[in-house]
Amino acid sequence: MATEIITERRRRYHWPEAQLNLWLIIFLASAAVDLGIFAYFIVVQQQLKIGIPWIFTYEVTISALSIVFITLLLFLISQRMLLPGIVILGSFILFVLWLTGLIETSIQLFGPVGSVNGNCNIYVTSDPSTGVTDNTLAWLEQSNICNSWKAGFAFEVVGTAFLLWMIVMAWQVNRDEYD
Repeated sequence: MATEIITERRRRYHWPEAQLNLWLIIFLASAAVDLGIFAYFIVVQQQLKIGIPWIFTYEVTISALSIVFITLLLFLISQRMLLPGIVILGSFILFVLWLTGLIETSIQLFGPVGSVNGNCNIYVTSDPSTGVTDNTLAWLEQSNICNSWKAGFAFEVVGTAFLLWMIVMAWQVNRDEYD
């Protein structure tokens, strides 16, 4: 009676630890900041009892999805099962979603007529208010909203760029270019 020994070899992927950790931290920060900013905008719209633009809920949703994706990646890393295919697919889907949000945010922020940045320049930057008055409090809130729009846009640029970087890095890991 002969016994046959079958050995199965699993392919190992070598991920560059420093780049992967840097990517995870910065992308998590981008997603969390965008989630907070656009959730804050939703609260302001509800307090003012006016409609909520679709971009606010869209940004909250893709930011939350990004945090779920990062959590999934951290779980797979802890199990030593992070596959480049999963990362490429997830990063590409999120890249398309983040790029869509980035385009719409840039249109709202820097658009031709009635843009957020244009209104901020007219009503906030060129008309500062000081002193202990209701007008100063209103001006501070308007300034906060203007700066939040700019920060949200900046973190969307960072998040979108880092998703593209992750696609490239996962592709290189798949081709064994990191040793």
